[in-house]
Amino acid sequence: MIVDYHMHLRAPDESIDHSVPAVERFVAAAAERGVDEIGFAEHVYYFAETRSLWTMSSQLERCVYSIEPYVEAVLSAKREGMPVKLGLEVDYVPGREEETAAILEPYPWDFLIGSIHFVDGYGIDGAPSLVEEVGVEEAWRRYYDTLESAARSGLFDTLGHPDLVKMYGSEIGWDWSGVAASLDCVRLEVSSAGLHKPHGKLYPNSGLLEEAKKRGVEITLASDAHIPENVGRDLDRAIEHARAAGYATITVIDERHARQESLG
Repeated sequence: MIVDYHMHLRAPDESIDHSVPAVERFVAAAAERGVDEIGFAEHVYYFAETRSLWTMSSQLERCVYSIEPYVEAVLSAKREGMPVKLGLEVDYVPGREEETAAILEPYPWDFLIGSIHFVDGYGIDGAPSLVEEVGVEEAWRRYYDTLESAARSGLFDTLGHPDLVKMYGSEIGWDWSGVAASLDCVRLEVSSAGLHKPHGKLYPNSGLLEEAKKRGVEITLASDAHIPENVGRDLDRAIEHARAAGYATITVIDERHARQESLG
């Protein structure tokens, strides 16, 4: 089975389009590429209902859309029999776990992806850059400490692009066994999105993925598509990456209940 559990419901020009016709475009693209099931995971900070969580200007300026049309568009597509799941990509805010849970609790999510895009007010994959501010080694330490907190929070079903910190600066040696041990209570996303970033690498790196497999950590697949034409993009390489680490199954999630299916 092939799933793509990380995409953002947009129009072809990447503008927000939380509608059933938009869902249909993504479903059609998935069918063309042999993807069996897709999961939408819009960025949480687009929704006005979550505004109290944010302090970064880049989040606050986007936080203007109601969450209801997004939820209803995906649920309507599900009711019509389309192979879609309702998810959300949630920026983890340390110390705000209970508030985050309370804001998200009213909605029937299939899955929630935890992501780290900012640490201590600095960007992991954007400006102002944490790497530029504190250096590569310290940025990695802060990132993985925060990622462990996200994993242990109990908020999330999956961690998105779990070594995003390699976006800027040189990759360095790291204790991947220790990282895997700190994340072994949650699934990891194997994502092809990094192939289309300046570093040109899959998420996560092989060291982390191999150690995660040793600890029995389950995985999902993701393209992080923001337009229909990118649904399933390079998932064949993500599947090869997972197989090389020893994985033979993929996680399928429905209403936050997971099962394993054969990979590919």
